[in-house]
Amino acid sequence: MAILDRIKQVLGAREQLSDASNQNELQTLENKTERIGKQQIKTAIDTLQKYKAGKANLEQRIIENEEWYKLRHWSQIKRRGAVSQGDPEPASAWLFNSLANKHADAMDNYPTANILPQEEGDKAEAKKLSSIVPVVMEQNDHEQTYSDVWWYKLKTGTGVYGVFWNPSKLNGLGDVDIRKIDILNLFWEPGIMDIQDSRNVFTIELQDNDLLERRYPQLRGKTKGTAIDVSRYIYDDTVDTSDKSAVVDWYYKLDVNGRQVLHYCKFVNDTVLYASENEAEYAERGFYDHGLYPFVMDTLFREEGTPCGFGYVDIMKDTQMYIDKMGQAMLKNTLVCAKPRYFVKNSADINEEEFLDTGRDLVHVTGGTLDDTGIRQITTTPLSSVYVAIMNNKIEELKETSGNRDFSQGGTSAGVTAASAISALMEAGSKLSRDMIKSSYRAFKDVCYFVIELIRQFYDEPRCFRITGVMGEEQFVSYDNRAIMPQKQGQIFGVDLGFRVPSFDIKVVPQKSSPYSKMAQNELALQFFGAGFFNPQLADQALSCLDMMDFDGKDGIMQKVSQNGTLLQMVQQLQSQMLQLAQIVDHDRGTNLAQSIAASIMGQPMPAPSSIPAESGMEINSLGGARPEMRGKQKETAERAANQASPR
Repeated sequence: MAILDRIKQVLGAREQLSDASNQNELQTLENKTERIGKQQIKTAIDTLQKYKAGKANLEQRIIENEEWYKLRHWSQIKRRGAVSQGDPEPASAWLFNSLANKHADAMDNYPTANILPQEEGDKAEAKKLSSIVPVVMEQNDHEQTYSDVWWYKLKTGTGVYGVFWNPSKLNGLGDVDIRKIDILNLFWEPGIMDIQDSRNVFTIELQDNDLLERRYPQLRGKTKGTAIDVSRYIYDDTVDTSDKSAVVDWYYKLDVNGRQVLHYCKFVNDTVLYASENEAEYAERGFYDHGLYPFVMDTLFREEGTPCGFGYVDIMKDTQMYIDKMGQAMLKNTLVCAKPRYFVKNSADINEEEFLDTGRDLVHVTGGTLDDTGIRQITTTPLSSVYVAIMNNKIEELKETSGNRDFSQGGTSAGVTAASAISALMEAGSKLSRDMIKSSYRAFKDVCYFVIELIRQFYDEPRCFRITGVMGEEQFVSYDNRAIMPQKQGQIFGVDLGFRVPSFDIKVVPQKSSPYSKMAQNELALQFFGAGFFNPQLADQALSCLDMMDFDGKDGIMQKVSQNGTLLQMVQQLQSQMLQLAQIVDHDRGTNLAQSIAASIMGQPMPAPSSIPAESGMEINSLGGARPEMRGKQKETAERAANQASPR
């Protein structure tokens, strides 16, 4: 039933059931016209509370890990054991340094997508999308989002992207919106490993009440209080949430006519702000045509029974705790040893104020005997070097377990001074980073698929994009979704072949290589040049050698070497053909044209007319050209014919 018919039906019912005795019947009729109402919202809130209880331990771990990342972890160390009041609380940054290096590796290999067609007829659209999708990413400032998700992934073990359609972007035209999602505000069914397997997914965002009431008039007077409590980080600033309400985005899947569709609902408390199931356009179709929850989870170290994992903070924080506790003990011992203190008997005739000018560091003793007239220095035992060695071993343990060795940061190891050896160690030590980056590339690929599907569904009107051409020049193209929408395949022998949806493969490659990769690639190119790989006369040998090698861009190099060899063969064939044209005369230069062209191709000077061999049967005529030489009877016959033909 169309939405307009629903409205007319409800308005007509209000006129007919105006008296108070029929209010119950009116309410029943209104509930029938809306699939999502207060009762459905109440059920959704109950489900949300169950989901929230299921991830309570995860939320607590995420909040604690944030404190370790900010070097504010002494409050947690104190909860594990007694710490004396006034003791130093050193917070060394070994853990943070490891996270920073992992993040730097990720940003050195920021990805870009190359869209590839799955069928011959989709080549043109794949080429356009390869230029347009990066522009959409750039408009969303995806590099910053990628950086934020990577920090979150390293700290908590899981980064989450949200890929939505935002109708308010581009002055109301709408566009793709890519955002980082905080796991504290994301809720799914406990016990699953893939978020797409959850029956419902919720996201929560706190927004100011006055802004909500201004945007949604139906919320006026209904924003006081909330039944949903959201976990919060320990902020440095004081964050007041008393005038904010929890806005819930509810995604759920339904089976409609044998296929699964995705619906979306936004509500505050028990008030529905939007529900796709209540809209005639989306009731049977679903909110997003791809039918998936618009979230991509990038997990670092997987765990069973949850779509989330654990990160490097979880691995390193125990070692970091003992490093800081040993650092605390060493600093405390250093301070005690550096400043002498004394025992003093109460009966000792000493003026304490004159004895110590810097403070009252005296320990009064009653009873017993003290030498040196009742006062002696308190002796302290220096810290043994074994404790320093233990602390250094803990630091090395943290480096080993996190893969943050010295050479991965550009440092040198003992006995290693050659640049090539250091580069080899850096490359070998970066395998952990490469493994993490590959998992992020898989998540990036899923993000690109979501972007393409949103373009397919919502790009109804042409949009102009500024892209970079083949040679780096600026180009402006217009694009819409007509070519990637489902296409009718016609009929064969009376059988309808239905529709075909153009689909694409996505190849993810680094947008820019790391400094080491650039250096290695440049060095490899110079080695190829020195070995003569680009000499067209050695094309066959070069291709055989390249076929045995493995490096990035190998196919492109082989293609160029093969083209050089093919071009040389074409030139040689052309030379052979031109040398066969021995009877064509160049009247301007007095030489054989074939010899002239051959000399020009070979880069040799043009032969002079006198250089033509006499035995070639050619002689120079009066015009400077060459003609065949005639001898004997042929010459006499030709002269007699010429005399007879001459005028008297």
